[in-house]
Amino acid sequence: MIQEKLTAFESACRAAGLRLTHQRLEIYRELAMADILPTAEALYQRMRKKMPTISLDTVYRTLSIFESHGLISKVDTVESQARFEAIGIRHHHLICRECKEIMDFQWQLIDDATLPKEISRWGRIDSKNVVVNGICSKCLKS
Repeated sequence: MIQEKLTAFESACRAAGLRLTHQRLEIYRELAMADILPTAEALYQRMRKKMPTISLDTVYRTLSIFESHGLISKVDTVESQARFEAIGIRHHHLICRECKEIMDFQWQLIDDATLPKEISRWGRIDSKNVVVNGICSKCLKS
């Protein structure tokens, strides 16, 4: 699965005219292998173990470039730090405001829904995402 994501990533970089540097490939690989959606800082800490000379600024700039080209998704949270993920199957997010856990879910009804006309007159809509905030069942029990 990771190799498929990397192959698709490499093709998307070429199509977008982005140079495929060693750092970019390794940042994407680390993001694609992440079990939880990391912040840029968490990703940087993991990358430093493999690439001691990488800077936090490089990680931030690379994530920004990837996002602007639609290669990754940025998930805004109620925290001050966004989290990032390699794009895979279309999905939405549940975020626990207590433990900060993020869970993916699919909602085909939203994916297929037509936006209200007044929104469509605004301009071009590139994506629709739902982020649901609340308290997960684990936190409610404790």
